[in-house]
Amino acid sequence: MIFSIPIIAIVTSHFQKQTKVKASMIKDEIELERLKHENYLLETQKMRLELEKMQLHEPKDKSTRIIG
Repeated sequence: MIFSIPIIAIVTSHFQKQTKVKASMIKDEIELERLKHENYLLETQKMRLELEKMQLHEPKDKSTRIIG
């Protein structure tokens, strides 16, 4: 019984460290997902602006368009 106390302390310490590592990993994953979402929004906005630009520069009358 004399050796059980140090072993329990070691196991408890290990579980605490493991829990802290998992919490850190989850925090990093959340940050990564936030950045992915932000990137998605920026890319979507960029594509929307490119489409609007293409529509503005496109000839209004399709019959006058020269197909070469």
